[in-house]
Amino acid sequence: MKPSILLVEDESALLELLRYNMEAEGFEVRASQDGEEALVLVQERVPDLIVLDWMLPSVSGLEICRQLRRKPDTRNVPVILLTARGEEADRVRGFESGADDYVTKPFSPAELMARIRAVLRRSRPALAGESLTYADVVMDLMAHRVTRGGVEIHLGPTEFRLLRHFVENPGRVFSREQILDAVWGRDIYIELRTVDVHIRRLRKALNLDGGADLIRTVRSAGYAIDTQQALQRRAS
Repeated sequence: MKPSILLVEDESALLELLRYNMEAEGFEVRASQDGEEALVLVQERVPDLIVLDWMLPSVSGLEICRQLRRKPDTRNVPVILLTARGEEADRVRGFESGADDYVTKPFSPAELMARIRAVLRRSRPALAGESLTYADVVMDLMAHRVTRGGVEIHLGPTEFRLLRHFVENPGRVFSREQILDAVWGRDIYIELRTVDVHIRRLRKALNLDGGADLIRTVRSAGYAIDTQQALQRRAS
């Protein structure tokens, strides 16, 4: 059975673009441009995940989140909030309303697909699929294999976890402390420079055949996997 997504977005062009990409990724998609209708659709059949615009006619995305979290049958349905509001206070409001993730417009469909997979993997692992894809990198999570451009790349266990963390969060910059917590765990003491060592190993493996460097170093901030648009600009 295909994982089901309820897509709620009032911009017709964006709704159709996202619906196309979601269906191409193998999801069953129901769509609405109105908050009240979205609540009705949820009552008719609870989806596996909801992608929800903040600004909607009749009922806002925040209010929909709050209503979902108050009901036992929808309390645990994962919600990804879409919004043009990028301030920290707005993100806090989104998470406090019950959203599981927050994507700021404009964004690429590839980024949203990666976020959807990541949220499903955390909340409903059986629905998340067995592979991750970013640019020309494919991670087979079950076989623990990585290919880039069809060529197999050999990664150690730590580099595999590190790459998976980046691919699940494309474009996001993580500090060394955040990477340590996500990849090694909060209860393990490891020096921060260990992150740099494993980043170098991961870069060396990914770039073995001269491919574009996927890992971006952000001075005084940390590391990120580059967005595909940035890779295209750097290659041109």
